[in-house]
Amino acid sequence: MHGLDLTHTWVGYLNLIIFIVGYYFIAAEEKFHMNKAKPALLIGTLMFMLLGIYFTMNHLDPNPLHHEMERLILEIAEIFFFLFVAMTFIETLIERKVFDVLKYKLTSKGYSYKKLFWITGTLAFWISPVADNLTTALILSTVLYTIDKTKTQFLVPGAINIVVAANAGGAWSPFGDITTLMAWTAGKGEFVDFLYLFVPSFAGWFLTAWLLSFFVPKGEPHFDANLPKAELKPGAKVVIWLGAFTIFIAVMGHQFFHFPAMWGMMFGLALLKMYSYLHKRKNQHDHFDVYVNMKNVENDTLLFFFGILSAVGALHFMGYLEYIVKLYDHIGPTAGNIGVGFISAIVDNVPVMSAILKANPPMGIDQWLLVTMTAGIGGSLISFGSAAGVGVMGRMRGVYTFGAHMKYAWTVLAGYILSVILWYIQFEILGLY
Repeated sequence: MHGLDLTHTWVGYLNLIIFIVGYYFIAAEEKFHMNKAKPALLIGTLMFMLLGIYFTMNHLDPNPLHHEMERLILEIAEIFFFLFVAMTFIETLIERKVFDVLKYKLTSKGYSYKKLFWITGTLAFWISPVADNLTTALILSTVLYTIDKTKTQFLVPGAINIVVAANAGGAWSPFGDITTLMAWTAGKGEFVDFLYLFVPSFAGWFLTAWLLSFFVPKGEPHFDANLPKAELKPGAKVVIWLGAFTIFIAVMGHQFFHFPAMWGMMFGLALLKMYSYLHKRKNQHDHFDVYVNMKNVENDTLLFFFGILSAVGALHFMGYLEYIVKLYDHIGPTAGNIGVGFISAIVDNVPVMSAILKANPPMGIDQWLLVTMTAGIGGSLISFGSAAGVGVMGRMRGVYTFGAHMKYAWTVLAGYILSVILWYIQFEILGLY
């Protein structure tokens, strides 16, 4: 840390007000019909501009500010490029009719809305520990959206189910969520230790899904039997395997080479581009262009990440996130770690977890597992409290929104409380550690 506490300066107060006002406009996206990326990008860049003015006016050494911005750029770039590649693969899969075929298979079998709700949620919970919660949520929300683009009574509970399931599935695997990954690489637990979080994570998601299922409409999606059977375009299966291999390389590269996950993703993108070149030479009349598919990527989602992470980075630099850590001094580790879940729903969980790891409060492995779980699944309480939620908001723009999520937020809270109770039974009553 740079040693400066800017929380009680004019720039600290002004930036805090800017963050709160900007956050209001992000949350009220439906009311003002303003894309959430616009206020996020504005506050993220403006807060650092004001910090630059403050440092210049007070003749302070700018190196700490520059160092913070360089560190933040690195953090944002890792998420930005990871997202960019994941979205490019998804757009390519859409163009190759993969999701149309999946939609055809699901709807032609006569599955009801409720069965589709449970299928997509279950897949999200089991795929995210291996892939990651963001990629999993993006893929399955695309499947959900292609099934029925108009029935919001099905899409909104289904989207919440996918976000909660992806975050819960990622919480018990070091590969599934960035906060779990941070705790693991910081040596707060061995790989197998995090598997103890499976029971509370699964039960919390299942309760939320069960409660949400009561709001899923009866009936089944309309299926026109006269419609021609959806067929995969040439090369679709190869793109699927390339996508799976890309995730594998990203995970293994981080595990064995300690590379950022985005490096493996970019390698996968390079393979996709090479394959598209070779595919074009063999299929002149039905080939695909990766650059064309890139045009369909939701840039507003990427810019939202840049803006919100920049804004939170400014709060961290000024010292505001240190107050989160001080929770432990006043209310103890258990209450503090439970509170982290609610904080991570409002503020991005990555800097929150980073602040806790840097402060390194004296806690046993049971408490480190608790904060890993709450930071991971707490983001589900608000639609943009997690990377998975933001990704789904971009994928289902205008359908899965902040307001739509908050209508059912109580179901997520019920699952969160159950997860904490089961953690308490496991570690404090049964004494697993």
